[in-house]
Amino acid sequence: MSMPEIPLVSIIMNCYNGEKYLREALESVLAQTYKNWELIFWDNQSKDQSMKIFNSYDDERLKYFYASKHTRLYEARNYAIQKASGEFIAFLDVDDWWKPEKLKKQIPLFDDLAVGLVYGNYWFANERKGTHKIIYKKKLPSGRILNDLLKQYVVGLLTIVIRRQAFENEVFPFNPKYQIIGDFDLVIRTALNWKINSIQDPVAHYRWHGDNESLKNYQLHIIEHEAWYEEMRKHPIISCIDGFNKQALLLIYMKGVISINNHNYLAAIKAFLGLPMSIEKTKLLFTILLPNFLLNYFRN
Repeated sequence: MSMPEIPLVSIIMNCYNGEKYLREALESVLAQTYKNWELIFWDNQSKDQSMKIFNSYDDERLKYFYASKHTRLYEARNYAIQKASGEFIAFLDVDDWWKPEKLKKQIPLFDDLAVGLVYGNYWFANERKGTHKIIYKKKLPSGRILNDLLKQYVVGLLTIVIRRQAFENEVFPFNPKYQIIGDFDLVIRTALNWKINSIQDPVAHYRWHGDNESLKNYQLHIIEHEAWYEEMRKHPIISCIDGFNKQALLLIYMKGVISINNHNYLAAIKAFLGLPMSIEKTKLLFTILLPNFLLNYFRN
């Protein structure tokens, strides 16, 4: 009797001047106990030693591509996916790394053909403070979880494996107009039509070093999220889901936080007063009242 076919997983690794942490990311892929993978390494015109580091590894599963021009991150992710051959697509950035059993734990969950995406918990490694903690303590949702994700988004890109079929009818998997929230948009769109399964144990490590793309661009995050929200208000399904209302509260909270960062406490108080009683209102009050030196300590 023939053995069942083991599907190919294409791992997308986008890189721009990622030499500092690149070896750890690559080693975590090579250490996977699931062996049928290819790594699509998209070099977005790095100026450092990233190419040299990548080419020092001799493994035919490692595939190097040099961008013809430097592009924004999610556009680069789309170009990398075009080079992928796998039935499933996974993502790992150069400053993060995986647990060895990640793919081995996740791929069997796709035996359910209604599952379009599998994600998992992960470790949050704060490089500044030298701490390492599991990011989510509560049980992660699985199944038809669009409403859950709109209420509380818990999917880390570094943990995602997505079935290619889930986005093959899209012009691009990631909407290239987004620079910060592209993966959030992709996961929400996937949850519209597919079941999403989860691994409760951490499957990866996210490194926070103070220079992460999304953290440098909090204002842009708000702009993109607001544009996404306004677009989804016209969506016949998403706009009618109870959890969608949570996105409006999140936007008010985020605007309140950026007002505090800009020392505009009047705007922050207005944002606080505009929130109904909710966890966002409590968090914003805490942020307004906390002295700046303590606020910076907790952020770091």
